[in-house]
Amino acid sequence: MATGKVVRKLGDDISTDIIYPGRFMATVLPTETPQYAFVDDAGFNRKLKAKEIPPGSFIVAGGNFGCGSSREQAASCIKGYEITVIARNFARIFLQNSINVGLAMVICPNIEAEEGDELDVTGGKVVNRTSGKSFAIESLPQARQAIIDAGGLIPYARRLLLERPVR
Repeated sequence: MATGKVVRKLGDDISTDIIYPGRFMATVLPTETPQYAFVDDAGFNRKLKAKEIPPGSFIVAGGNFGCGSSREQAASCIKGYEITVIARNFARIFLQNSINVGLAMVICPNIEAEEGDELDVTGGKVVNRTSGKSFAIESLPQARQAIIDAGGLIPYARRLLLERPVR
């Protein structure tokens, strides 16, 4: 179960350029990308960098979150703050990049939440503790969720290799 507050509410079609602008594409290390998360939203970026937003917080978005380019940095910069993204749906490439880097995300087609609302993600649903409403989650396939739970594709593959019996 995950519990946290909504720290940012976004609409539909939030592009990777909004999440991680192209002018920072020379920065690719996951340890360095977070500083540019939502950099053109100066107030939100400042709160992120000042660590005013606690890990486990939520960004809630509409449909097609992460549309646009295929830049992996858009997923890694959010992961750097340990924020979970709850969206009505995700753009295909962003979804796969998020799985690969281990970004916590939730597909919730009917989510209703505002900034400041407290949410619980548990038992296949998102419960908005502020409004008292609950919303069904579309689960990822088990194999994809296992990659996220491991922290990304590299830690997942490493674990599988270490668990293999030596011949």
